Amino acid sequence: MKTTIELPDDLVAQVRDIAREEHTTMRELMIEGLRHALERRQATTRAEFVFPTYAGHGLAEGIIGADIIDVSYGLPR
Repeated sequence: MKTTIELPDDLVAQVRDIAREEHTTMRELMIEGLRHALERRQATTRAEFVFPTYAGHGLAEGIIGADIIDVSYGLPR
């Protein structure tokens, strides 16, 4: 889809210089930048923090303090 947007001259100059250096197009750099900005916004969505306990009586078995954050967010230990 084609669209028209107004960009600051200094930004366009920077994009043009980088595109030339990287042997790519301004279009590709702008697509990459927009995708990166969207991914960053989606990644900053707050996850619900779950504190792993054992039947409500302290840490779940086998969990050490250093692993709490990883387990809470489903990350590998």
